Amino acid sequence: MKMLHTMLRVGHLDRSLAFYTEVLGMRLLRRQDYPDGKFTLAFVGYQDEDEGAALELTCNWGVDHYELGTAYGHIALEVDDARKACDGIRARGGKVVREAGPMKHGSTVIAFVEDPDGYKIELIEREKRCR
Repeated sequence: MKMLHTMLRVGHLDRSLAFYTEVLGMRLLRRQDYPDGKFTLAFVGYQDEDEGAALELTCNWGVDHYELGTAYGHIALEVDDARKACDGIRARGGKVVREAGPMKHGSTVIAFVEDPDGYKIELIEREKRCR
């Protein structure tokens, strides 16, 4: 088995695509309208789907807002430098909701950003290893 994708329901597909591609640097991998079902699926990611997991953005036509609920946590992305990643995301119009710094009760450097629908994305700084 392998992980294929995670699905998020989004209120405005173009706004979400702009965030994930322009702010976070993902690529639009594929997009398909389903007129009979009145929804559109768009898959974004850093790698082709045969090489890595993707994020499926589902836009149900006529629905512009979702309640996130209390079960959802976040998506995690590895970055080389969390502070620099936050600066870049902020410069491209993204919203940083927790600045880079050590996680509570640990030393891993993390930060959090938020997409246009309020979904949290954790940035985890890659550990620097001595060689």
